[in-house]
Amino acid sequence: MSPHVLVLGGTAEARELAGVLAGVGGVRVTSSLAGRVSRPGVLAGDVRVGGFGGAEGLAAWVRAEGVDVLVDATHPFAERITANAARAAEVTGVPALVLRRPGWTAVPGDRWHPVPSLAGAADALPALGRRVLLTTGRLGLSAFAHLTDLDFLVRCVEPPQTPMPPRARVLLARGPFTVADETELLREQRIDVLVTKDSGGAATAAKLTAARRLGVPVVLVTRPALPGGVTAVAEVAGVLELLDLGGR
Repeated sequence: MSPHVLVLGGTAEARELAGVLAGVGGVRVTSSLAGRVSRPGVLAGDVRVGGFGGAEGLAAWVRAEGVDVLVDATHPFAERITANAARAAEVTGVPALVLRRPGWTAVPGDRWHPVPSLAGAADALPALGRRVLLTTGRLGLSAFAHLTDLDFLVRCVEPPQTPMPPRARVLLARGPFTVADETELLREQRIDVLVTKDSGGAATAAKLTAARRLGVPVVLVTRPALPGGVTAVAEVAGVLELLDLGGR
């Protein structure tokens, strides 16, 4: 029987993994998307959209669909999904892996201010600047809603959730972005502080280079810790190696 790999997706790494697995003979791959992005693009293999109903629902789906391996390739800040995946793997006995791109590393000239949460980012802002480029996604903006004296440019892919800061403008845009574009944006909008999550990867890293060149401080929300006992790999090749599929 063909092994069935469930990929919890939504990232570029998840898309790459699904494409590679779909090309491996005798492997069935299913990509699961939360459904938060309206145009996710074409994915290789089978695709399901929507939540499972917590760890119990995911475990039930894994059993019903005969999943042999569970790969969590969600966003590094999808903390609840990652916890549910770890719990579902534990109760079903199905092997599980976490595919996570490496986080960003500061270089000389960076003015980073690490914080553990969006609330921590909001606390740090008043001392750092008045014109804020907020690139933490469309969720969780309520953490900044009380900052009535700051001007925010909120950049996200989909329209953001409310409440938002009262002096906020929305810029809908999808990366990857170039350093030149990010530099122009920071200059045109007179941004004096950038807020972002440590998502890692190259697609959205240009803003960090632009901020460094312009001397703009960066409030960096650090990643949540992974659940204990999970096996984490940084690239698709590592998943294939652990699944022993590289030579198939």
